[in-house]
Amino acid sequence: MATSIRLDKVVKRYGSLDVIHGVDLAIEPGEFTVFVGPSGCGKSTLLRMIAGLEPISAGDLTIDGERMNNVPASRRGIAMVFQSYALYPHMSVYKNLAFGLETAGYKRAEIDERVRHAARILKIEDYLQRRPKALSGGQRQRVAIGRAIVREPRIFLFDEPLSNLDAELRVQMRVEIAKLHQDLGNTMIYVTHDQVEAMTMADKIVVLRDGVVMQVGAPLDLYNAPANQFVAGFIGSPKMNFLAGRLAGTGDAIEVAGRTVRLGAPLAGAKATTPVTFGVRPEHILVGGEVGESLGDVKIHLVEHLGGETVLYAATAGGDNLTISAPGQLQVRHGETVPLRADPALCHVFDSKGASLRR
Repeated sequence: MATSIRLDKVVKRYGSLDVIHGVDLAIEPGEFTVFVGPSGCGKSTLLRMIAGLEPISAGDLTIDGERMNNVPASRRGIAMVFQSYALYPHMSVYKNLAFGLETAGYKRAEIDERVRHAARILKIEDYLQRRPKALSGGQRQRVAIGRAIVREPRIFLFDEPLSNLDAELRVQMRVEIAKLHQDLGNTMIYVTHDQVEAMTMADKIVVLRDGVVMQVGAPLDLYNAPANQFVAGFIGSPKMNFLAGRLAGTGDAIEVAGRTVRLGAPLAGAKATTPVTFGVRPEHILVGGEVGESLGDVKIHLVEHLGGETVLYAATAGGDNLTISAPGQLQVRHGETVPLRADPALCHVFDSKGASLRR
C-alpha cells in the first residue's frame, strides 16, 4: 500500500543560518512529487531530511502518520537513488543488486527472486553477469534504480538521477522512471533543476527558492496559473517574456511596450497607474493576424528553425527583448519587422513584489 508523507513547518538550520524555512507539504499515497528549483534552493537538502540523512532542526516529518524526526534512515522504509551511480566496480550487476540484501541477512532464494524481479522490470536481465565498466550510462542508472527496487521500500527518493546522462538518454530514462512509477505505484519524490523533467514526470510539483516553497500544484496548474513571477519564469521553455507596464483606467487594461493591452477583466486589488510586470509566454504570441490584442511591431534579431517550430528573438521599439515560439516553419528573416498579437486571457500580470494579479 502506498505511503503518505507530511512536512509541518520543517526547518533546516546550520548554526544561525536557516536554509529551509518552515516548509509545509503534504504528499499523498502513490504520488510522484518533483522538487524543482535553481541550484542552492534547498531541494536536495529537503530530500535528505526526508531520507534521514540530514537532521531536522525544527518542525515535524510524518510518514503514514508516524513522526519520523528521530527515526534512523534504515528504519524509514525509504530507498534513495543518487546522482552518482555508486556501483561496486569489482562486482557483477547481480552482486550489485544482491549485496544490500545479503548484508541485511535475507535468504539466498529470496535474494535471487528479488534481484531477478527487479531485472525484469528494468530490462537488464541480459546484463546480470556483466560488471559496471561493461555497461552504458543508461544501463548503469538502471542498476542503481534496481538496487532501490530490490529493497521493496515504501518510498523512492531520486536525487537528480539523470544529470550524468546525455540528452537522448535523459529522455529515455525519464520515460522509464515514469513508467516504473505507474507499474509499482509507490510514493516517489524526485529532485531536479530541469523544469522539463518536472513538467513531464510529476503528479505534483514543488517549486523552491532559497529554502522557501514558492508554489505547489499539478504541472499544468503551475504553467497556467503561476502564483508569482519566479514560478512563471521558471516553469515553461522557452521562459516567459516579462515587460514593464502600468495599469491603465480602471485596472482592466495595461500600458506596455507603447500599447494599451485590454485584459478583459479588472485585476483584483489593482489601482490605476500602478507599476506592474506584464508576462506572456513565447508560445502564446502570434505573428500577424487579427486575433487577440496587439503588442506592436518588433524587429527580428535571430531566427531558429527547428523543423516543428520556429523560435524568434526580437526587440520592441523600446528596446525590450522578446522570444516568440511559433508552430511549424515560419518564413521570417533576420532584420524583418513583424506585428505581434496575444490572447489577453493567456497573459499574466504581476505586482511590484512579483505576486500574480490574475490567479
